[in-house]
Amino acid sequence: MCGLAGCFGSRDIKTINRMLDAIGHRGPNDRDVHIYEDYVLGHTRLSIVDVAGGRQPILADGGRRGIICNGEIYNFKKIRAKLAPDYKFKTKSDSEVILHLYKEKGPECVKDLDGMFAFAVYDGDDYMLARDPIGIKPLYYGYYQGRLYFSSELGAMTLAGVDEVHEFPAGYYYTPKEGFVQYYKVPEVEDHILTDIEETAGLIRKTFIDAVKKRLLADREVPVGSFCSGGLDSSLVAAIAADEIPNLHTFVVGMEDEYGDLSDDIKAARIASAHIGSTHHELLFTEEDYYEALPLVIKKLESYDPSLVRCAIPCYFTCKLAAEYVTVVLTGEGADELFTGYHYMKHFPVDKLNLEARRCIGNLHNINLQRADRMGMYFSLELRVPFLDVALVDLSMKIPPELKIREHNGAKIEKWILRKAFEKTHYLPEEILWRYKVQYTQGAGCESLGERVAEEMITEDEFHEIREGNPQAIINSKEAAYYFKIFRQFHPQDSILGSIGIWTGFDFAEERERVRGTVDGDLKHDRSEEEADETGDQTGKAA
Repeated sequence: MCGLAGCFGSRDIKTINRMLDAIGHRGPNDRDVHIYEDYVLGHTRLSIVDVAGGRQPILADGGRRGIICNGEIYNFKKIRAKLAPDYKFKTKSDSEVILHLYKEKGPECVKDLDGMFAFAVYDGDDYMLARDPIGIKPLYYGYYQGRLYFSSELGAMTLAGVDEVHEFPAGYYYTPKEGFVQYYKVPEVEDHILTDIEETAGLIRKTFIDAVKKRLLADREVPVGSFCSGGLDSSLVAAIAADEIPNLHTFVVGMEDEYGDLSDDIKAARIASAHIGSTHHELLFTEEDYYEALPLVIKKLESYDPSLVRCAIPCYFTCKLAAEYVTVVLTGEGADELFTGYHYMKHFPVDKLNLEARRCIGNLHNINLQRADRMGMYFSLELRVPFLDVALVDLSMKIPPELKIREHNGAKIEKWILRKAFEKTHYLPEEILWRYKVQYTQGAGCESLGERVAEEMITEDEFHEIREGNPQAIINSKEAAYYFKIFRQFHPQDSILGSIGIWTGFDFAEERERVRGTVDGDLKHDRSEEEADETGDQTGKAA
């Protein structure tokens, strides 16, 4: 995992070095800059594959060809074997295969890559930028006086003097000849294909186990761990990884209430970790810790969206904990999108459910995936997301909605077919496999803290002033206004507002009211969910 900063069209090494200074946390192990004609490519490295020899930029043909890459290519050994007869490899790095594959196939090389990535590659006068299919790895770009600048984070782009900064779209590549070309899009819904429960469960099980195993890629001396919140998603990831890594390190965070009771995630994670035999780590944070971390989280998150900021706080603490023990960590991100795991989806029209899931997958690049990337990389920690393997994404669009949300023990439960796929296996105990759904913040015990401080800090007049004074921003609550006020201290340019992802699935405040049973009608949650939420049942679901 790394940080990128570069320029096509100028030998502006001074600016590129300033940009690299801003993203040094993304690559603390190494740093280098290469100039070729009017190209400047800068790179900060977090060493994971070919620790000793994989320094970037990686060059060939006396510097006439080169690449900088952020991410991991999981099928690089297979690609390398095909290219080896015709190309001389200088490293054992997964990134080098892209350099030679580009020489072989041109921009279409991206279609052969299985992984998460953002990269810049050049061959003489030709060059390209590319971002992985789902947008797991970040990339931004902008123009200044005819020069094309790019970087891994928004904060670095502001140092380039660019008038307008844009997020590089997921699933696209760019060349000066073709412009932006989409090489991947989330597959169309074909949910009439898989109707047999046993067949579907078997396909999910095999595809997901393969997805987790390939993401254990790292040199022997680089430790790999897993988040384990005690919810279905991260616990399942951890359980599969634990089969491959003895004494796998797992991590959970949460709070303790005024009566000394631990938050649901802490209790459930203990059950899951004991079952899979992991070396388990916990971090308890306080309200004071939460409020102290909030400004830093907003700065590094590069967003003011309330739903994103709320979830980023416990993610920040989990990454802080994990970075003490490992360099790479697996997460359960993406399961709710693939297998319709959000509460509001239970009340969605069945014939539109997979269309909504497809929309959510397509929007992950600057919402949940941005949170995972920024919080992890702040602590020089690489986060990997097995659920967003493209093979599993493709499979998810073929599964009927009736298998994703289905009755279990008299109530609707989300991600039913995913749970069914691992039922009666050794991976998880039943109480974790069928744990009901709560939000990340609710499981950690910090659900309402941001909302509470915003009510104290933002008056009604100030809310309207902030909202009306920033028409390009989406500010629909005092909480959003409070976060936006902090965000503006670090990111004052209006141009970056267009690159800020905003959650559009549902309103969290309204959702909490539904869970509490204060909204009448069809949108009210099942009685069993309400009771579990109110009692804080430790077997409650938190993905």
